[in-house]
Amino acid sequence: MSKQVRRKTGASTEPVRIAPAGRVTPGYGYGYGSNVLGDTEVHLLDYVKVLYRRRWTAITAFLIVVLSVTVYTFTATPMYEARVLILIEKEATNVISFKEAFEQNQIADDYYQTQYKILQSRALARRTIEALKLWDHPWFNPKDDGSLTVRKMIVAPVVLVSGWFQPARPVEPPVVDETKTESRTIDRFLNDLTVSPIRNSRLVDVTFESPDAVLSANVANTLARSYIEQNLEFKFLSSKEASDWLGTQLAEQRKQVEASEQALQRYREQTDAVAIEDKQNIVVQKLTDLNAAVTRAKTERIQKEAAYTQIRALQNDRAALDTFPAILSNTFIQQQKSALADLQRQQAQLSDKLGPNHPDMVKIGLGIQTAEARIQGEIAKVVQAMGNDYQQTLSQERSLTTALDRQKQDALALNRKGIKYGVLARDAASNRQIFESLMQRTKETGISGELKTSNIRVVDAAETPRRPTTPNTTNNLLLALFGGATLAIGLAFFFEYLDSRIKSPDEIKQHLGLPFLGMVPALFDKGIENPLINNGVPADFSESFRAIRTNVLFSSADEGSRSIVVTSTGPSEGKTIVSTNLAVALAQSGQRVLLIDADMRKPRVHSVFGSPQEPGLSNLLVGNAKASEAVHTTTVPGLWIMPAGLHPPNPAELLGSKQFEEFMASLSQRFDWVLLDTPPVMAATDSSVLAHLTTGVLFVVGAEMTSRHAGQRALEQLEHARAKFIGGVLNRVDLQHNSYYYSQYYRREYSDHYQKDAHA
Repeated sequence: MSKQVRRKTGASTEPVRIAPAGRVTPGYGYGYGSNVLGDTEVHLLDYVKVLYRRRWTAITAFLIVVLSVTVYTFTATPMYEARVLILIEKEATNVISFKEAFEQNQIADDYYQTQYKILQSRALARRTIEALKLWDHPWFNPKDDGSLTVRKMIVAPVVLVSGWFQPARPVEPPVVDETKTESRTIDRFLNDLTVSPIRNSRLVDVTFESPDAVLSANVANTLARSYIEQNLEFKFLSSKEASDWLGTQLAEQRKQVEASEQALQRYREQTDAVAIEDKQNIVVQKLTDLNAAVTRAKTERIQKEAAYTQIRALQNDRAALDTFPAILSNTFIQQQKSALADLQRQQAQLSDKLGPNHPDMVKIGLGIQTAEARIQGEIAKVVQAMGNDYQQTLSQERSLTTALDRQKQDALALNRKGIKYGVLARDAASNRQIFESLMQRTKETGISGELKTSNIRVVDAAETPRRPTTPNTTNNLLLALFGGATLAIGLAFFFEYLDSRIKSPDEIKQHLGLPFLGMVPALFDKGIENPLINNGVPADFSESFRAIRTNVLFSSADEGSRSIVVTSTGPSEGKTIVSTNLAVALAQSGQRVLLIDADMRKPRVHSVFGSPQEPGLSNLLVGNAKASEAVHTTTVPGLWIMPAGLHPPNPAELLGSKQFEEFMASLSQRFDWVLLDTPPVMAATDSSVLAHLTTGVLFVVGAEMTSRHAGQRALEQLEHARAKFIGGVLNRVDLQHNSYYYSQYYRREYSDHYQKDAHA
């Protein structure tokens, strides 16, 4: 919602729009400086101003940090740190041909972590303390006299707080016979001990810190030496335990070897199993040979049986018989066949010439018969021979099969003997092997137990430190300065961030959306009870209201009488001081001004000007007095005041009455300016009731008194009443203590310049 007024510019007027409260819109006019929101770009000077404004908070935090660290640094006991460098190999060097009984062939990844924990163990700490006889040393077992020193007051809270953020040391199981004093001594010892592995190496830094330089070096060296000795003792004990165990096992194994060998010998005697392995080899060889002979005999028998059967089947088939292999291979038969063929050829030749009874024909016929008989007889012999050969082969097969069966029985019997014999023999051999292995390990363990070798070496022994490591005065002071400055700056900006109060003119424009009309410096002179610019106030105070008057004159361009409501968000922001002094300033410029005290709940205007409270506004509105009686003159020419009058029970209703509206309309004929000092917006609704009856609202903001959120709510409430806003005034600005913060708005030399001119 926007309003329009007319601004007089020379001989003509131009519309000026008033923006709603709570937001600033470019192009809206508010009079002097209305569109100037300040430099929106954040500059380094803005941060400097914040630090200057919060300088006491920052200085306090800075001094607390610096002084605390300084006192601690110069009162702390000097601590000397001695360092010993240890090399931890994964396994010891093998100087003998066999492996040690206490060896680590397969080292796990946690080997080095284990060694670091051993270095920090209570057992090693106890060993070192006993070696140096430190049980009664004052550093490890201090005698507290109960006195409270500066160091205790500073260190105790620091140690307590630091303990909250440090990881708790793992609780180790206490030694059974560890007394309370010994436990406290060991805890103090371990607290001063630090084990720091060097990354990507097998080196370990062992440091010890104490107020005695010689003690620190002795403890570090003794701890390293005790660690090496303890490692050797572990190896020796492991070798001894292994040797004792191997001795016991060796005796038991010797008995088992003797028993198994005796059982094997008894079995040999009982079963006549002498050289049973050789017998088994002979039997197996015979069995193999017989099996092969039977196979060959069976094959030969099958072949001969087939040939014999075939030739018997062909005895009556002469043509087929002539092609039989055995006949073809018989020389005698082939000779007889050749002779027979010759005779048959001769017979065929002579048959053409001679008759069948011819002696030659008869002779040839007898020759043919003789040859036929010889062939048949020879064939019969061949068949008979093949039959005999077949029978002989069959008999040989049966004989070999019988021998094979007997050999199988002998082999099975020998195998039965060999099974138990093998069990006993293997048992005896196994026991003998275990016995020999145990004997070998026993000898090796005995020798390795006498070998004093370690995989731990001291690379650099600890030397007596020449200067303390803590406290480091230079570093501590530098850290104190840096930390104190960081804390101071952080607190300053933190409190500035949390502080939502309006402190500068830019914040009035930025957060409230009001044009800045001026700021009023705070007065620190307790003798000025009701300050007025015509009554001996500082020059800067008077000049600030003259600047406000100028801005009000330029922001209100209406012709004729103009009425302004002066209000604020809450009480004690100085709205009465602003309204009374603005009225005086307007009157001094030749204007006819009426100041009405519309705050009928807590009126103050009458006391500022020293006039009676009655009759006043309330008397006028209820009809107990006339307007001429309610208006009082002042010592300022051109200024009249109307006090609040008697406290009414219903001030809001009186101000919203028709009678008050008519009264305000009548004032325009008699006065150029009518100022109404009204109650705070958030405390009463009187200001909202009067806002829409006047030509503008002047909003007073107490510096560092009103939060931006409360101010925005107050302006929203006035806007709902259709108020027209002239601008805002920043009141009670502490220019004396925060002059640099407000340097871009006001400098002391401004007022000094005019004061010098006035004296001149």
